[in-house]
Amino acid sequence: MRIARDGTWFYRGSPIGRKPLVKLFSTVLRRENGEFWLVTPVERGRILVDDAPFVAVEVDASGEGPERRLTFRTNVDDIVTADESHPIRVDHDPASGGPRPYITVRDGLEARILRPVYYHLVEWGEFRTSDGAEQLGVWSCGRFFPLGRIDA
Repeated sequence: MRIARDGTWFYRGSPIGRKPLVKLFSTVLRRENGEFWLVTPVERGRILVDDAPFVAVEVDASGEGPERRLTFRTNVDDIVTADESHPIRVDHDPASGGPRPYITVRDGLEARILRPVYYHLVEWGEFRTSDGAEQLGVWSCGRFFPLGRIDA
């Protein structure tokens, strides 16, 4: 089995088209020592993941400033609010240098934040000086999550 970068699940090279089945598999997905596994009480199988096992397809904001709550929905309908246990982080694509944002969903499993969702975060972003550099970031549940440095 494999999960593509866009969140599509494949079995023997064919996409799994039944969302309820994908959602069921997602509940037994585990990450151990950098590898992904489907783990049931009677069986265990390795699964290849191209990027992150989930994608964040939607975000909703309530409140303002440090009191804002950013709540994400994933492609398998997990709902997660960015906070201390579910941080937002931003990597950069080695080829293009573009941002690759993620949010922790559960137990070390992340969702890649889709570009349209990331643009919402940028719209809600605020500037803050941290480590001697100005950064754009968003607040959620009293925590500031940097989205990127502002280089002069």
